[in-house]
Amino acid sequence: METAALHEPLEAPAVRETVEELYGRIEARFPNRGLLGVCGDLILLVQQVESSAGQGQRRIRIVRVISRVAMVVVIAVTVVAVLFAARDALFDNGVENSIDVLDLAGTAIADLVYAAIAIFFLWSFPERLHRSRLLNLLHQLRSTAHVIDMHQLTKDPEQLKPSWVPTSKSKKLDMNRDQVERYLDYCSELLSLVGKTAALCAEESRDSLVLETVSTVENLTVGLSRKIWQKISNLPPGDPVRRPGVVADEPSSPGV
Repeated sequence: METAALHEPLEAPAVRETVEELYGRIEARFPNRGLLGVCGDLILLVQQVESSAGQGQRRIRIVRVISRVAMVVVIAVTVVAVLFAARDALFDNGVENSIDVLDLAGTAIADLVYAAIAIFFLWSFPERLHRSRLLNLLHQLRSTAHVIDMHQLTKDPEQLKPSWVPTSKSKKLDMNRDQVERYLDYCSELLSLVGKTAALCAEESRDSLVLETVSTVENLTVGLSRKIWQKISNLPPGDPVRRPGVVADEPSSPGV
């Protein structure tokens, strides 16, 4: 059994659908909050990853073909230049002493070095172009994660406790306990989807720098999400919700 058949790859349409569902949930509860706009930006980023996957691969293939043709031209020109230089030195001018031999060798070595540099540049150019595109997307995702963190910073669960005393610089929290919990939960989900979108970039490339940046973005989202869940755990207990048809337990009578 092949390794590729052991698991299904992460697909952009599935991630986009999940982000769109989260957008609808945020819009239903917090239509006027800035978090809704951040979720909309994340949808655009996922769509950009999704649409650029096929277009980017086609562009890379075209650039790779052009670079390979240019490499053949460089090699051919270098070989012809060395052969002509050797012919001129050996047959037209003649080699009279070791100085002429050194001049010929120096010219040939210089041509080969320049050709090697050009070949290395042309060979790696398609991969560097692909890397640059993915790193730009990852940079936007990292910025999105920090924007999400900024939105949750002012949602302080301490303000919901009866013992909290505001100061003159305290920013009023215009949300109740359940709204704060749901808002923080949405922030955590958004951060998770930012990490999943970054992982989509890893599906397109095996470049070490791209994979390292993807890992950095994922670690960032996990760390920020951990902070959010610490806030959720510090929320004061909410009122118990009585289910329809369920009668609350009566206190036991003494002696029973």
